[in-house]
Amino acid sequence: MGALRELVVARGRANGLDAVGIADASPFERTRADLIERRDAGLHADMQFTYRDPDRSTDPSRALPGARSLVVGAVRYASCVDEAEELTRPGARVARYATGEHDAVLRTALAAVAQDLRHAGFRTVVLADDNALVDRAAAHRAGIGWFGKSSNLLLPGRGSWFVLGSVLTDAVLDPSPGPVADGCGMCRRCIDGCPTGAIVADGVVDARRCLSWLLQSPGTFPHEHRVALGDRIYGCDDCQEVCPPNRLSDRRGDGAAADDADRQHPTRHGRLPGTDRIDVLWMLRAGDEDLLAAAGRWYVPRRDPDHLRRNALLVL
Repeated sequence: MGALRELVVARGRANGLDAVGIADASPFERTRADLIERRDAGLHADMQFTYRDPDRSTDPSRALPGARSLVVGAVRYASCVDEAEELTRPGARVARYATGEHDAVLRTALAAVAQDLRHAGFRTVVLADDNALVDRAAAHRAGIGWFGKSSNLLLPGRGSWFVLGSVLTDAVLDPSPGPVADGCGMCRRCIDGCPTGAIVADGVVDARRCLSWLLQSPGTFPHEHRVALGDRIYGCDDCQEVCPPNRLSDRRGDGAAADDADRQHPTRHGRLPGTDRIDVLWMLRAGDEDLLAAAGRWYVPRRDPDHLRRNALLVL
């Protein structure tokens, strides 16, 4: 299987994966225990995703009976956009992972890997941003990175600005070298930099305080966190922006540039010129279809445009 392993790794990189690793597909027992413990403590708030069924999301064989290996890939987000001019309209920040087409690059690359494996006679399932698997646990086992104190996965020398996904297969592939050693050391900038104190222990986030989740959660946004929300409309990057590996990666200019279409068409989907911000007043004027089109693949409860208007009013 050595030749097949080399083929799928090369195929993934040729199709845009920034990192590729191989892991065995045995259950993630430690991750399962963590999910259950944090759910029982209420740290998940009303979040579902992989918390809904930890037995399923930590056992690859539930997605593919007889699974033996995981081919795990990572794709870097687009770099942040400098705001070269003073904004004249109220603009709201969108987290980096919710901009650009990096998810499409990830899925295309994983699909190419899966195709090679199928041509070799093996079964495959592509899992990316899917409740069927905890992506970070798979990437950690595959030697792609380590778990930071923020709970994000960090790639050595490159930081955490990455989306992750896997190809699950019944092929037996030699695994990558063991997990990456912790690179955080005594650093706690993510913990100190969280605007609501949501990182309650190393690698443990209380979703009841996390602005990223609160912006996605339906119902009333907690009054005690509205000042900390500031101008965020979707997601929060603070714990990543203060992380030294991420800051170094940004200074080097790693990653793709902003979408040229947004630069050339300032009013496209309410985006403000030269930025990754969205015009808040436009959000309140826009019709339902335009507003949901602007959200793209954002998680919006029940795909209800009024949820987005709620967030816009909070920002104002």
